[in-house]
Amino acid sequence: MSSIIEQLSALAIGTVESVAPDEIKVLLEPDAPQATALNTGQPSRFPRVNGFVLIPNETGSLVGLVSWLGVERSAFPKRTGLRDFGLIDLPFPSRKMSLTPVGTLCSAPGENSEAVFTLERGVATFPSVGDPVLLPTAAQLRSIVEAEGVDRRVTIGTSSLAAGAPVSIDPDKLFGRHLAILGNTGSGKSCSVAGLIRWSLSAAQEARGSAPNARFIILDPNGEYLETFSDLGSAVRVFQAPPPQEGHHALTVPAWIWNSHEWAAFAQAAPATQRPLLLQGLRNLRAGAIVGMSDPARLGRLLRGYRSMLSETLAGGPSRYSGFGPAMSCGSLLRNLITGANAYVGKLESGEDELANLLSAADTLATAREFPYKGGVGYNSFSEPDLIGIREAITAVLNVLPEAPSETANEDAPLPFDPRELADHLELLASDAEIGQAAQFIATLTMRIRMMLADQRLGPIVAPDKQQSFDHWLESYMGSENASTGQIAILDLSLIPTDVLHIIIAVIARVVFEATQRYRKLNGKELPTVLVLEEAHSFVQRRDASETGASSAQMCRETFERIAREGRKFGLGLVLSSQRPSELSPTVLAQCNTFLLHRIVNDRDQQLVARLVPDNLGTLLRDLPNLPSRQAILLGWAVPVPVLLEVKELPPEHRPRSSDPGFWSVWTGADRPINWKALTNDWCGSLVESTEDPSPDV
Repeated sequence: MSSIIEQLSALAIGTVESVAPDEIKVLLEPDAPQATALNTGQPSRFPRVNGFVLIPNETGSLVGLVSWLGVERSAFPKRTGLRDFGLIDLPFPSRKMSLTPVGTLCSAPGENSEAVFTLERGVATFPSVGDPVLLPTAAQLRSIVEAEGVDRRVTIGTSSLAAGAPVSIDPDKLFGRHLAILGNTGSGKSCSVAGLIRWSLSAAQEARGSAPNARFIILDPNGEYLETFSDLGSAVRVFQAPPPQEGHHALTVPAWIWNSHEWAAFAQAAPATQRPLLLQGLRNLRAGAIVGMSDPARLGRLLRGYRSMLSETLAGGPSRYSGFGPAMSCGSLLRNLITGANAYVGKLESGEDELANLLSAADTLATAREFPYKGGVGYNSFSEPDLIGIREAITAVLNVLPEAPSETANEDAPLPFDPRELADHLELLASDAEIGQAAQFIATLTMRIRMMLADQRLGPIVAPDKQQSFDHWLESYMGSENASTGQIAILDLSLIPTDVLHIIIAVIARVVFEATQRYRKLNGKELPTVLVLEEAHSFVQRRDASETGASSAQMCRETFERIAREGRKFGLGLVLSSQRPSELSPTVLAQCNTFLLHRIVNDRDQQLVARLVPDNLGTLLRDLPNLPSRQAILLGWAVPVPVLLEVKELPPEHRPRSSDPGFWSVWTGADRPINWKALTNDWCGSLVESTEDPSPDV
């Protein structure tokens, strides 16, 4: 039996020549293997960039990643028994290599006296000049890649540098501390995202023996994942902008779920005039929801608004109620007052007589001033006593109505209200003297709100006809107890208008984050949830120095920055997929502890990744421009040492719809039937068939 010294001698390939914290230079022996090493027990390729070697020390063996190989000219080596080395002075080719220290391989006795190797992050002891450098044995190499002794529950690929050894990860580390999957288009990012979810669920189901209690929420702005998990059946819930395809659910993000910051960002509310008014309007409408506002309370709110408008009109003098234009405004105000107050006739316990007097006085005055005008009605000038009389009649009604309930709701509480009431209510508030002369400043604010609700693409999403309660909404999107309604929620955002897409994504992400916060508060334990964001560079954009005000893009970025900083504490993991890391928020990238790097060609992106990654990689990242599809570098908290791996291949039917278009196959005869009428009907929401000739002359 050979001794340990003999075994080490057989594996030695060189000696340490210089040592630095980030680089170790090695002088290879003249008789070190050239292309194939046989001294590890089986044929293996050597030397090879991105391969591993060992440098023994008192704690085990330092693991070095080969980052450079080359030949340098040096003096002829001095060898024992060779006494004439100084007679001639000829250059001698010496092979050298550079190593990046990446970890420590420890050993312990196992069964049958065989050593068991475990890999630890970091280097506790650096080598000294002259220390031997060894080739790892097959068992040691597999231990480096497979990381024995660590919870490796999900296999995601194989390492060609370790004879096809499987590369596995611990989901707690992969998802718990955020993951960034980066790479150019066509490098395999989307397949990696889909594979990680699928393989994780499969491993969890095998370990549990039944469907796992997992939660993945995929924000899909391109509609790539609609059919990716279709084979999983009830495990998947797909939400689409109305009307959804058969078997899918309608996507709804009710506007009452939005908080005040999201409302202000969407409506572009000016901070000095419009934002205070918007906050007051949201408080009022949410307060009505929290107390189940009664009919007398609603009537009181309506009448106080009209009384404020009448007071403002009277304060403006005759120019506000005399002349054709001002009189038309006063007449319309009276008719609107009559229409609104009529809805409460017969619904009051007290004040019916006073309300009847108000309606009679307003109708009498409006009718007396009316005259026919261009198929409608116009109004003659009103007088100050006329309007004072109507204001006093309103006050008489308010005096007998019950006192309005106190507003205990804040502007951010997710209490249901009808978003269609907000614009009208803001206009009433703008005329209130207590809030200020703001009527002239809110036209753009109310216009944006009305345009959002009138948009047939967005209206059904933010103001659906059939309202869900908040708990049912959370159950639909985050899953029910024990994930009985499925483990994956796919939110197809591809047909949402781009001007509100940032807000929709920000609202969903914030609500998911706050739900996990409150779950831990009430239960003392986390509810592990994974939030996946595709095309992250479009929604978590790098901060621009020229930004002013509260834009929707800024709101979206700030939401994900908060999740990146605090989500881990509450069990919310973040997975970002992006093809332009240089355009991502540095705050979010800095909080990602694991990176799966596919091919990255752009030099700015490469430089950014090199600065952010948590490991000392030396020149490993130089491989990024050359990586083929499915090849990637996995590094960070989820693996003890960086690993170059080939991600497991997904069958075509399980891949996201992100493959390159087949131009040539279509050009050369592949059938692509076109029905532009069906497309425009779907685009415009038209359900009426046109009777026009669909074939215009060309």
